[in-house]
Amino acid sequence: MEKTLLYNAGVVTMDAERHQYNHGAILIEDDRIVKIGQNDPMLLSLANEPDLQRIDLQDRWILPGLVNTHVHLSQQLGRGLGDDVNLLTWLHERTWPYESSMTEEDSYVSSLLCGLELIRSGVTCFAEPGGQFVNGMGRAVTELGIRGMLARSTMDMGEGLPEVWQENTDEALEIQIANYEKWHGKADNRIQVWFGLRTIFNNSDELIIRTKELADKYKVGVHMHVAEIKEEVEFAQATRGATTVTHLRNLGVLDKNFLAVHTVWLTDDEIRMFADHDVKVSHNPAAAMRVLGFAKVPEMMDAGICVTIGTDGAPSNNRMTLIDEMWVTSLIHKGRLLDPTVMPAENILAMVTCDGARALMLEDEIGSLEPGKKADLVVVNPNTATMLPMHDPIANMVTSMRTENIESVMADGRWLMRDKEILVVNEQEILIEAKKRAAGIRERAGIKLPNRFNVVD
Repeated sequence: MEKTLLYNAGVVTMDAERHQYNHGAILIEDDRIVKIGQNDPMLLSLANEPDLQRIDLQDRWILPGLVNTHVHLSQQLGRGLGDDVNLLTWLHERTWPYESSMTEEDSYVSSLLCGLELIRSGVTCFAEPGGQFVNGMGRAVTELGIRGMLARSTMDMGEGLPEVWQENTDEALEIQIANYEKWHGKADNRIQVWFGLRTIFNNSDELIIRTKELADKYKVGVHMHVAEIKEEVEFAQATRGATTVTHLRNLGVLDKNFLAVHTVWLTDDEIRMFADHDVKVSHNPAAAMRVLGFAKVPEMMDAGICVTIGTDGAPSNNRMTLIDEMWVTSLIHKGRLLDPTVMPAENILAMVTCDGARALMLEDEIGSLEPGKKADLVVVNPNTATMLPMHDPIANMVTSMRTENIESVMADGRWLMRDKEILVVNEQEILIEAKKRAAGIRERAGIKLPNRFNVVD
């Protein structure tokens, strides 16, 4: 049994009582936290402990591993393809041609590249709403050492779908069941397979209902883009007789294992529907600001909804960095409501830790630093010009922290990054391969980008 003592650090537990140790220590055995508390008593009690690795983290802070509740691993190689265009161009001329031109090996490399960015920004767990190749994603997550809720982008209808994606309801569900049987619980249970629904534009009522039934049967979640754009709720009203959320309520699928992403175009009544059914929400502020709008996040949280934060995919945001999303979240809702007291730092930190874990049905395992929970944690070095001084450490974690401050990352008791060095995969090889594959996908997809300047090759 491997034992590690992290000591002499500030520790933000995010437990129910929100304990914070300015001089704290954490004892880890194998993959779990055994003890946590004040530094000096812990050191004294373990003074004669044999085979104990002691790591002095003076001037550092320890946070629970961050949880990104919405990130498209397979879109990472498409970074930059969706900038400065309208939504239909983004979808039909950029994103869909890109994604439909990928191979499983492309998905694997894209997932590795995205995983590197997640780890370097302190993320130890994420929810993937659906690429086409769960096999590629599963291979990458196994190697990266992080936790992933994987899903397939599932569609059985809709205009403009690439031919390779066209399938009926039975086919769509059978593929997902096969993914579940192959990958769920793999990599020491770090991989779980959820059931994905793309959008109501592309999902029949039969698919939505049967997907929820399967998620309940297999005791996993449903991950769906919901009320993302104004045109979506208008489409639902015209074709289903009710706006998106109301229609999902009428179908009986809103539930505690339903993760709704974006949720920008909700009425006050629909916010109450979410609260009544314990629906979880993933707020993606940077992606939403491009074209979607401003979700009523403070109002949702006031209603008791579990709201979390995600980055979305690279063509939507370009930054798969949850740290940036915390900062953006801390600003936009104050500006929207002209109220500087909304979305305080402690609430935002909860969104990416304990609340994120709850949304992914992992609150008994991760999301806070407590005895018995998994050793998923982040070591923050605040000693940079961008983060000092630390008058209010919690506020600094939300509004001043950068990726450069993430020094080490542990998941399942294993260091994924130590002193800023990635330990689980060969980072340079991935970067080289990613550049080659990104160029190949774009060529096969026939995506043409404008020259913004007078380019000379």
